[in-house]
Amino acid sequence: MTINSIPFERAVELGKRYREEHKVRMFSQCWICIRSSKCDPEKMCFYKPPTNYGCKSVNQFYKETPKAIL
Repeated sequence: MTINSIPFERAVELGKRYREEHKVRMFSQCWICIRSSKCDPEKMCFYKPPTNYGCKSVNQFYKETPKAIL
């Protein structure tokens, strides 16, 4: 993994936490992602093996969240 890699389980958890904190507005990236993936993490925007570094919301949340609470 590279320095920008997000472990899969962490990316899934960060996605959930991001949606809880920021709420999912209709026609937002999260809304479209959830709707099109049917909540299957392997079909969500962040899922880009091996780094899982693809969704701008999860990526930003990962950068801003202290590593100790991840």
